[in-house]
Amino acid sequence: MGIIGTIVIGFLAGLVAKFISPGSNEPSGFILTTILGIVGAFVATYLGQALGWYSAGQGAGFIGAVVGAIIVLTVWSMMSRRSA
Repeated sequence: MGIIGTIVIGFLAGLVAKFISPGSNEPSGFILTTILGIVGAFVATYLGQALGWYSAGQGAGFIGAVVGAIIVLTVWSMMSRRSA
């Protein structure tokens, strides 16, 4: 599945991560939450490949994508607090 699979898993992971870590500085829009989830899935995939958890053609699973999305949402929250 490759990139399309990562995008679909990232979409779902972004929604789950939004419900797991809600907050006032979190992105409020559906599109932005989805994009951050997709970015989180890519972060989890490449971080997992760099650490040797996944092979070169293997993507992050759903739980890894949720963890990546939570990391991206945490970084987003920290950056939005500084700019506000």
